[in-house]
Amino acid sequence: MQEIKKIAIEIPNWLGDAIMATPAIENIIKTYPNSKIILIGSYVSLKAFEGYKNIEKTIINDTKKAKFRYIGLYKLAKSIGKVDLAISFRRSISSKIMMFFVKAYKKFNYKRLTKNTIHQAIRYNDFVNYALHLEHKTGDLSLKFIPFLYKKPTLGINPGATYGSAKRWYPKEFAQVATNLSKNYDIVIFGGPNEKEIAKDIEDELIKNGVLNYQNLAGKTTIKELCEKIAGLALFLTNDSGPMHIAAAYKVTTFAIFGPTNFKETNQWNNPNEHIITKNLSCSPCMKRVCPLKHHNCMKSIKASDVLKVIKENI
Repeated sequence: MQEIKKIAIEIPNWLGDAIMATPAIENIIKTYPNSKIILIGSYVSLKAFEGYKNIEKTIINDTKKAKFRYIGLYKLAKSIGKVDLAISFRRSISSKIMMFFVKAYKKFNYKRLTKNTIHQAIRYNDFVNYALHLEHKTGDLSLKFIPFLYKKPTLGINPGATYGSAKRWYPKEFAQVATNLSKNYDIVIFGGPNEKEIAKDIEDELIKNGVLNYQNLAGKTTIKELCEKIAGLALFLTNDSGPMHIAAAYKVTTFAIFGPTNFKETNQWNNPNEHIITKNLSCSPCMKRVCPLKHHNCMKSIKASDVLKVIKENI
């Protein structure tokens, strides 16, 4: 039998999906503890794996920028070199093409093993168990960053969601919740470089409401800093997003707002301190980036008073 000394793993490009794949990746490491891992993914998702001891090399997949995509995928595969095992957690055509070119004793492309509604973390782990003939349970999400120590209990708010506008709750509602809790908690606004505007809208509302104990960190953190700052929070109010899964890894008390996405598949995995806020409308979950019915009622109908009621019942 071929000894597994070197493994290539292509992780999901989205931060949240990459984090949901960590239990499966930890089980690969558990199965082959002496193997060296080459990790392939987006810049953002790769940064989430800092501190994993078995990772020998990371390769950023930026083939979308290549003039000839297929040539870019071929070059990406060549840069991986020869490995004993190659596993991809992506289903895209480009991933299949890249994996075709990878030189490996064994190769596995991600596939969904059931159409039943189950959590994405379980899907990823079931895929690894199936491919490698294992029986590992789906463990906790795993990030290796040390939580930041705040001087005072802190509420983090995350108004962004990279996937699309349909997943985003409204700045005035976020600000109203933060204003109500600002006497007991400092406030930190999180967001990526493309979410500065919505974060600024919240900041403006906080200033208008006389709230001064806040920080706006949108576009100002590395992935490492984002993980550390979220990990140290007392409370986290968020849309369905990558940062939501960071909080899950540290079991932060989280209030997650769901509209167009299926919380049974993508809510926080294994976090007993999560509270889901949703209206369960007949049109949800539509799984669309933008509301196809143009009304966005799955999010508009959730008010700050609804969220505050759930928070005050659970803190």
